[in-house]
Amino acid sequence: MSGAVRDKVIEIIAEQAVLEPSDVKMDMSLNDLGIDSMGLVEAIFAIEETFDVQVPFNANEPDTSEFDISSVSAIVRAVERLVAEQAA
Repeated sequence: MSGAVRDKVIEIIAEQAVLEPSDVKMDMSLNDLGIDSMGLVEAIFAIEETFDVQVPFNANEPDTSEFDISSVSAIVRAVERLVAEQAA
């Protein structure tokens, strides 16, 4: 499942960055990809809709949120965790 989650998250992020998924690297930050706060909101909505999960409202506050948006890999891990919690 995690490969599918990773691929879909990368697809969502790439769409917001107006890039091909192959151009999105796991160690890139949203800033590296040129995704602004509005793009982040759009990506979060897409993630919630795609995976039927609820991203914490404070995802853009790294000091207080459990949903890490510091890199593509961190976002993938956070989404994988939400998906696993929902399945439990």
